[in-house]
Amino acid sequence: MIIFLITLFVILLVYYNYFLLKIYRGLKNLPPVLRNEVNNHFISIIIPFRNESYNILKNITSIEELNYPKDRFEAIYVDDNSTDDSYLKALQTKKYSGIRVLKLPAEIKGRANKKYAVRYGISQSHGDIIVTTDVDCTYNKNWLNHIVNCFDGETGFVSGPVVFSRTDGLFMKIQNLEFQGLVLAGAGLINAGNPVICNGANIAYRKKIFEDVKGLDDNLHLSSGDDEFLMQKIYLNTNYKVRFCCNREAIVVTEPSSKVRNFFNQRKRWASKSLFYKNPRLIVQLLLIFMFYSGLIVQSALIIAGYSAFLPTLAVSFFLKVLLEYLIIKKGEKMLFARNQISIFLVTELLHVPYIIITSIAGIFGNFNWKDRKLNR
Repeated sequence: MIIFLITLFVILLVYYNYFLLKIYRGLKNLPPVLRNEVNNHFISIIIPFRNESYNILKNITSIEELNYPKDRFEAIYVDDNSTDDSYLKALQTKKYSGIRVLKLPAEIKGRANKKYAVRYGISQSHGDIIVTTDVDCTYNKNWLNHIVNCFDGETGFVSGPVVFSRTDGLFMKIQNLEFQGLVLAGAGLINAGNPVICNGANIAYRKKIFEDVKGLDDNLHLSSGDDEFLMQKIYLNTNYKVRFCCNREAIVVTEPSSKVRNFFNQRKRWASKSLFYKNPRLIVQLLLIFMFYSGLIVQSALIIAGYSAFLPTLAVSFFLKVLLEYLIIKKGEKMLFARNQISIFLVTELLHVPYIIITSIAGIFGNFNWKDRKLNR
């Protein structure tokens, strides 16, 4: 039995290291960013929101300050049944005529509230390129230019980088580093030809392709996944490519979760969609990664119980995990992000194992609260 378990843990270790190396190679080989390209696309920026009174004025100002030609883009804000004054604030604040503030029609109901808002915004849009983002975000003045310039004739979907606005305090620093890891994993896997994750705060796609693949229609029964499901469908069901926009000026700045409870609810929501990916290979990949992390806990328990034979596999597994994830983070710092303290990285690594296991299980089996709503998976 011991030999069988050791063999299993070694197999999981080999797979997880292969997975991390794929991310690293994908980051290392990211193509150069297109520059100074004349682009005649008309852009529709879709921004769903709910109860964002604190953020919406800052977001509108940031949109109005973009240096993309004003006659070549529109911004459509879609109010998802806010119970505060954010809708009225948006109406009273906007100055640019290309900004429209809409209400999600009352007859549109379902658990996938954000998806309905995005879909409704797109139905009212005029652009041939759709860009979606969140209302708690701000942008570099050149953000839209860089995202749009990624659309050559072969590109159907572009994912962009996202960072947190604040890194004050231990919790914020740990949250920031974990989020950077997610962005880098998404970028590396996209460039490795295996798009899995992206962030809906900074994505763009061709409107015609969105319509051709039936948009979000096949996952409206799920609360989350308006970004990843669409990216994966475009990659699997069309001849268009998925690209990552690796440029510091293309970074979208968003607000971190201020409380551990909110952070946990957000990560549960993100994890809740993982078993519903259309590509069975992705589900197998995620299952193997979950088994690797669970194996670290199991090996630790067995060592505590007196089975010292598992000490070498645990030590090697954790060492290689830390080493390769450190290399990925350092690569990301060189390309996109600010430098992180090594002490924060080590603390994050220690918390990473139980965090992955708990959020994965909670996301699959639990409900969560989001935007003053109690949602099912």
